[in-house]
Amino acid sequence: MTDDLLRAPAEVKFAEELDWLESIDDGAKPFSWRLSPKMVRLFILGSERADDLDRQIDQKWFGDRSFVERSIVTLASDRGLLLIGDPGTGKSWLAELLSAAISRNSTLVVQGTAGTTEDHIKYSWNISMVIAKGQSRESMIPSPIMTAMEQGVIGRFEELTRSTSDVQDALISILSEKYVSIPELDDDNIVFAQPGFSIIATANSRDRGVNDLSSALKRRFNFVRIPVVTNKRSEAEIVRFRTAELLRRHRIELDVPPTLLDILLESFADLRTAAAAATSDDEKLESALSTAEQIGVLEDAILHSQFFGDRTLRAQTLAGSLVGSLARRAPEDLAILNKFWHGVIEPRSKKTGGEWSPFLEGGREAIARLS
Repeated sequence: MTDDLLRAPAEVKFAEELDWLESIDDGAKPFSWRLSPKMVRLFILGSERADDLDRQIDQKWFGDRSFVERSIVTLASDRGLLLIGDPGTGKSWLAELLSAAISRNSTLVVQGTAGTTEDHIKYSWNISMVIAKGQSRESMIPSPIMTAMEQGVIGRFEELTRSTSDVQDALISILSEKYVSIPELDDDNIVFAQPGFSIIATANSRDRGVNDLSSALKRRFNFVRIPVVTNKRSEAEIVRFRTAELLRRHRIELDVPPTLLDILLESFADLRTAAAAATSDDEKLESALSTAEQIGVLEDAILHSQFFGDRTLRAQTLAGSLVGSLARRAPEDLAILNKFWHGVIEPRSKKTGGEWSPFLEGGREAIARLS
């Protein structure tokens, strides 16, 4: 089934693994959870030799295990979970994995934008049915959050701080009272949350000040702050995991040389160091330089090599993808990248040689093309 979908949700992609974990799970399960908390953690972080399982469970989210454990404990309580961090830190992926393991449904999602309304988190109406038969439960269209309440599963709210204060305020009664009133109906006009219902929200820490959360809403959430991955080994594991997934999805047989992966990781680390030392926003790239953006650079280079190259990933192509992906503002970002290429990549190329030399030339050519 996953081959028929552009992007299968986690509960579909890992259905066999979830079925197996459920079959051997003898731990206590809160509410209507499909897996016990320990098995949820194992599904997300992968198995270890000490777990003594008959099969290997691969790690799917790379980060501090304490963040996962606190998230699971929060969802086992009656509080919502707010995952907050910089772009590309894996907040949405962790929310999806948690929902898949706990509820076997990660698709009950509301995307927070400036256009999100209260209807998106409560309910709306099928106008043609209302005209024909009047307002009733049959003519009501429940939101993903209301559906999660009725089924006693996890609902997700992406980019909470992107939505307006009116929408955020509508969440307060849901998280506090655990029901939604439908004043348009005379009978059957309250939807109560079933045991197991909770909300996982995500928020971008760079959106602070867009629509700040009220203190009342903050009290309804447990905060788990997801930091940017700075450990080179952990970041390499994330990039390898996502790249292997990409290659499978596109059915591409192409090797990613370890030396090129090291060059990509090292370049991003140096760019982050330069951004941290910058004294103003004008001296920083617009990019957050997240792990997700590294994966995007590598994906671009792989696809370019597959369709327009000789099906071999080369340093020149990787450099061109990096410059093309990060140069979002012209001429500001191009000037920053040009300075970085001359001040960091060129000395390293002269000192180390190897793949750094074609990487240097590929970046120079890309900067010249875009300037």
